[in-house]
Amino acid sequence: MVFKVLQVSLVIGASCAAFGCGGEDVKYVPKPANTGTKANLPSVPSLAKKPIKQGEDYTVWGASYYLRSVVHRKEIVGKDVTLVGYITKTNLADAPACAVHKAGKADPEGCKAPVPTFWIGDTKDASESDSIKVMGWASNFAQIYDAIEASDKKEDGGYDDQLWGVKVPDPLPAKGAKVKVKGKYSTTFMKASSGAEADPYQGIIDYQEMTVLEPVEELATLPGVKRKPRP
Repeated sequence: MVFKVLQVSLVIGASCAAFGCGGEDVKYVPKPANTGTKANLPSVPSLAKKPIKQGEDYTVWGASYYLRSVVHRKEIVGKDVTLVGYITKTNLADAPACAVHKAGKADPEGCKAPVPTFWIGDTKDASESDSIKVMGWASNFAQIYDAIEASDKKEDGGYDDQLWGVKVPDPLPAKGAKVKVKGKYSTTFMKASSGAEADPYQGIIDYQEMTVLEPVEELATLPGVKRKPRP
């Protein structure tokens, strides 16, 4: 029995020798941070400051930025706005032959034609993804066919779309022209009989009127339709 007690005492003693039992606590001595080493961080990138407006008119970037902004969205969505920029694309050349005819004549069965559309950007070479779609200026290509005829005959008053009642722009939208476009700005276009169009990122302008600020030499037209040169 005495031998076992002696063994336990020896074990406890050894433990205390290894890890310390009782006595004074070791005081923490703070060490200063190593200030000699500097962090190598990348510089803060400089973001391009793009203008929201040119005078009283929105730029394409400015309008689309406000459209996506939680703060400014209510200032522009569903409102009549004026954009200034360059026509970067039209779909006049995409009109199928079956849709190019006088108004009042129905397209043949199976004829699928897009809604007449053009795109406006801040620069002439802006991509479609950086441009805003403009719709509502002509309901179909037959209306444009008659608008071309009226323009070449120099008929006073221009040509009014027979379905939507809007005045088809004269001259027609042509790629490269600088224009000022007024219309209702939103994320959807609901007039087309083919169904709603939507663009939640760039938005869509429902056309009201257009002013050409810098024209291009060649008049826009439809496939197979020759224009009379203007003096």
